[in-house]
Amino acid sequence: MSAVAAWPLLELTVALPLAASLLAVAAGRLAAILLYAMAPVMIALAGLLCLAVGREGVLETAIGGWRAPLGIALGADGLSAVFVATAALILSAVGLFAQRDFHVEPQESGRSYTFWPLFYAMWAALNAIFVGRDLFNFYVALELLTLTAVAMVAYGGTAAALRYLMFALMGSLAYLAGVGLIYASAATLDFERLHLVLEADRTVMLGTALMTAGLLAKAALFPLHAWLLPAHGNAPAAASALLSALVVKAAFFIIVRIWFDMMPEAQTPWLTNTLGLLGIAAALYGSLLAMRQSRLKLIIAYSTVAQIGYLFFVFPLANGSAFALPWSAGAWSGVMFHAVSHAFAKAALFLAAGLVIEALGHDRIADMKGIARALPITWLAFGLAAVSLMSLPPSGGFMAKYLILTSALAGGHVVYALVMIVGGLLAAVYLFRPLNAALAGTGAPAIAPVPRYRQAIPLALALVAIAIGLASSLPYEFLQIGLPEGAEGSGE
Repeated sequence: MSAVAAWPLLELTVALPLAASLLAVAAGRLAAILLYAMAPVMIALAGLLCLAVGREGVLETAIGGWRAPLGIALGADGLSAVFVATAALILSAVGLFAQRDFHVEPQESGRSYTFWPLFYAMWAALNAIFVGRDLFNFYVALELLTLTAVAMVAYGGTAAALRYLMFALMGSLAYLAGVGLIYASAATLDFERLHLVLEADRTVMLGTALMTAGLLAKAALFPLHAWLLPAHGNAPAAASALLSALVVKAAFFIIVRIWFDMMPEAQTPWLTNTLGLLGIAAALYGSLLAMRQSRLKLIIAYSTVAQIGYLFFVFPLANGSAFALPWSAGAWSGVMFHAVSHAFAKAALFLAAGLVIEALGHDRIADMKGIARALPITWLAFGLAAVSLMSLPPSGGFMAKYLILTSALAGGHVVYALVMIVGGLLAAVYLFRPLNAALAGTGAPAIAPVPRYRQAIPLALALVAIAIGLASSLPYEFLQIGLPEGAEGSGE
């Protein structure tokens, strides 16, 4: 084992942001400054974790030396490390962006005092999910994540936050009921042990169905997406970026762990087709509704509904049963590519929309004629992020859709291939509308000043979304480390 792999990397990914959350409560007026220490440390920690996984393969540890089922097990494969790194980069960028909106100077407010403890608690919850190996620990992390996300949505309005809270609570109850059934059947909640002892009887299938249903509500998959739109439409830009880029992906991450790591053999045609059809409905519904919106943030919000749908194509295209076909690895890796590239692109879009609102005082598309001349860096970021969402080369979105599309065609899933092509065209339509308005005319509107460093933040995120496609071979190979049995194949 290398020296890096021997460090407590997995423990620190959760412990450091959790400690920062507690410190932010005590720091009060200085809480915002804490980011300048935490961001580089967490990015370096994520880089070391990726380095250790790349050298040693799958990492595992037991907190306090107590092995499961008595202790808490943590682990990281290629997928976990990629998501930890994605979270580190996006949270650092969003934290820098939020410095102006949630800084305590010159006068402390409830928003400025509470945002930073919530921010670091969200970071800890996300990492706890990405390196978790236990169904109940997932529940604890999900509840912490939900509490922080709901509180951030409440900054923009209590009605949207209450709707989100009701959906989240129903999802949590369903998930916890499923966990109880799984424990009653197997007397353990550790993934590794469950994979060995779990049998797909009625109790287990009911338990996994309840867990999946609860997680679908938290992932905002159509038709359980009703909380997402008002949350995005009213929340501050920083909160919207985190919700779309990371929070909904955490629920999807757990669903993938359940069906591909815990019990891949239990995937049935009914399950895979149902999730696939819901993904199709989400992709088309979200895209069509995005075309009708008159506000920039709502276009981006409906786009999130559509893009989440593509994630669930992993079930029909990368079937997790023991009879997985050769293209499964390509479909599985393509979906994970999409999750990561979408995270960077969507964070960039919401931050760019926030800057437009800051400059103009609104985000009505009809009234932002020529804004691109006043905020060129912001709209460059918007355009580059749109390139990734439209799946145009050389972006990460293009590579993701290419892998998924070729897998769909290789497996004879023509409907999914057509939906991806149509979805890409619809994305071009609804993203071109604000771009066209921003570039229209010859003059520039009067705006409030927006610092260039703040405009550079969404640009950096959009450039990462493009770079993922340019350097696609490295993340693709990295995702194969610890590839779930259900997704293995010769898709390389």
